[in-house]
Amino acid sequence: MKLGIVGLPNVGKSTLFNAITNAGAQAANYPFCTIEPNVGVVAVPDKRLDKLAELYHPKKYTPATIEFVDIAGLVRGASKGEGLGNKFLANIRECDAIVHVVRCFEDDDIVHVEGGIDPKRDIETVNLELILSDLEVLDRRIEKTQKMLKADRKYQAEIDFFRRVKETLNAGKAARTVACDEDEAAWLSSVSLLSNKPVIYAANMSEDDFRAGVENNPYFRAVKAHAESERAGVLPICAETEAQISGMEPDEKALFLSDLGLSESGLDRLIRACYSLLGLISFLTAGEPEVRAWTIRKGTKAPQAAGKIHTDFERGFIRAEVVPFGDLIACGSLAAAREKGLVRSEGKDYVMQDGDVVLFRFNV
Repeated sequence: MKLGIVGLPNVGKSTLFNAITNAGAQAANYPFCTIEPNVGVVAVPDKRLDKLAELYHPKKYTPATIEFVDIAGLVRGASKGEGLGNKFLANIRECDAIVHVVRCFEDDDIVHVEGGIDPKRDIETVNLELILSDLEVLDRRIEKTQKMLKADRKYQAEIDFFRRVKETLNAGKAARTVACDEDEAAWLSSVSLLSNKPVIYAANMSEDDFRAGVENNPYFRAVKAHAESERAGVLPICAETEAQISGMEPDEKALFLSDLGLSESGLDRLIRACYSLLGLISFLTAGEPEVRAWTIRKGTKAPQAAGKIHTDFERGFIRAEVVPFGDLIACGSLAAAREKGLVRSEGKDYVMQDGDVVLFRFNV
């Protein structure tokens, strides 16, 4: 999973990126501090893996990972090449989802590229540039499909749908807000539209806001309302807090977060929100050689999940021996789970569930 961290200059993108990846990306109080995108890979926290490691004492411990990309700040006119616009847009296109950082705090010492704090305006500035870029891409797709229409009238429905998407974009709304049936969703996903990518709005607030209650921050309420209007996610976060706790020991970190009324870090909350937004789950493999988490989409069947490990597993799939994580831990061993009949033998139509501990049987 590749997540692009975007937003206007000086909203806290690089500070947040540094905190969650410990990558040491440059963060400073001037526009375009980030030019080339910084990339950091983060392990997905999963306490289930820790439990499996206690059970199996493996030689190797491999959590799932997420790749974060800190992308240059965007300004008005980016779709026409202003600032670092073309580079910015190309970098977003490569990401699976967008973490859009929005400034929701006042600080006279940190300049705002637009001159003042207004989250709704900032969101619209970024989204407008994505939409303007999408309109160009969509026009090319419509033109191509019209040529195909001359040979086959079946393409008329596709053209009609894309014109409806274009009307939505012209109204200043993201492509992700268009209601689609199954065929239309497939057409939409076949076009690389930036405003169709899943988005989580990271409302960057101060520590005082968390102590007072984030809902008391009018800027956060504005971001939340906008996110709901376009079926996007929203996450209150404090980039400065994340920077402070990134180097702390677990006990110290827990105490610090507790003082802010939080039970987990912004990184943990962000990862969970991204998994939910993208419809992702994890299945687990365990043994003395390795315990490992594998990321798949909800609804993935057993053979395709096996293919995540190795293409031979999918090609020669016979069956999956599955035990829910909770049952395995309660029994204390795979052998004990077998004795109680909790290890199931599943075939090609089995839909994987989050937390399944699996042994795939195959033959090639």
